[in-house]
Amino acid sequence: MKKKMNEMKMKANFISVLIPVYNNQEILYELHKRLVQVLPRLCSEYEIVMVDDGSEDDSWKKIEELKNQDNHIVAIKLIRNFGQQNAIAAGLDHVAGDIVVIMDADLQDRPEDVPRLVEALLREDVSMAIAKWKSRRDDWFRKSVSRLFYRVSQRITKIKHVPNLGVFRAIRKEVVLELKKYQEKTSSTLSLLYWIGMDYTAVELERDRRYAGKSGYTVKKMLRLALDRIFSFSMFPIRVAIYTGLTISILSFLLGLGLIIRNIYGGVAPGWTSIIVLVLFFFGINFIFLGIIGEYLGRVFMESKQRPKFIIKKILK
Repeated sequence: MKKKMNEMKMKANFISVLIPVYNNQEILYELHKRLVQVLPRLCSEYEIVMVDDGSEDDSWKKIEELKNQDNHIVAIKLIRNFGQQNAIAAGLDHVAGDIVVIMDADLQDRPEDVPRLVEALLREDVSMAIAKWKSRRDDWFRKSVSRLFYRVSQRITKIKHVPNLGVFRAIRKEVVLELKKYQEKTSSTLSLLYWIGMDYTAVELERDRRYAGKSGYTVKKMLRLALDRIFSFSMFPIRVAIYTGLTISILSFLLGLGLIIRNIYGGVAPGWTSIIVLVLFFFGINFIFLGIIGEYLGRVFMESKQRPKFIIKKILK
C-alpha cells in the first residue's frame, strides 16, 4: 500500500514536452514514436509542443503530418529562424503542463530519460531537474568549446552552475511563469533560468550521438551564445577596458618621466620605429575598447526598441 502511494506521488498530472526543431525532418517520426511510448506511463495527461524555428527542410510538413495523427501535439511555426533559445521562449509561452520538459530534437537527449528527470524533480522537491552528461559523444572541438565556455562563464559572470549541464531538463510551471516576467531580447532563456537562482538537482545521464543529419549549432552560433551570456550578465569586459586603460596611463607616465630624466643627463636617441609601434598599439587598444563599449550600447539599443524575440506564423492545437 505504501509503495503504491509513493508511486502515485511520483506521477505528474500534466507534462508538456517542449522541443525546438530546426532541420530535423529525418528525426521527427522516431522522436515522436519514442516519446509516446514513455509519456502515457508517466502522467495522466501530456502534450508535445514542437516549435519549428524556420527550418529550411520539410520539418514543418512532418510536424503537420504528426499533428494529424496525434492530438497531443501542439505545432508552432516561427516566421523565420530566431535561434534555439528564442524558439524555447516561444514554446514556453504556449505550454500548459504542470511540469515542462525541454529537450533537443536530435535524439541526443533520450526520450526514455524523461521519467528520470521528472522523478528527480518530484523526489528532491526542487524547481528544476537538469541533465548532467556523464559523457558526450561529440567531436573534440565541440567538447573543447563547451569546456572553455563553462570556465569563462563561471569566472566572469554571476551565473554559477555545475559543469556539463545540458538543455535537457524538467521545470515546474511556477518557473515558467517567473521566466515570463523577463522580456530581455539579448540574453538567452536558459541563462536567465540560472540567473534567477531557481534551485535544481543535476541528474547524471548518457548523451547519445545525433540520430541523423548534422547539428545546426555552427561555431558562429556557439560564439554568439557565449557573447550573449558574457555581455548580458557581466560588466567584466568593460572593467577590463578601464583597468587596462589605467595601467597603460601609469606606464606611459613612468616612461615619459624616464625619458625626461634621460634627456636631462644624456640625451635621447631617435627611435621612430618604437614610436610607430607604440602608436599602432595604442590605436589597436582604443578600437578594442570602443568595440566593447559599442557592444553594450548596441544591446541597450536593441532592448529599447522592444522588438519581439520571435514572431509566430502558425499554431496548430
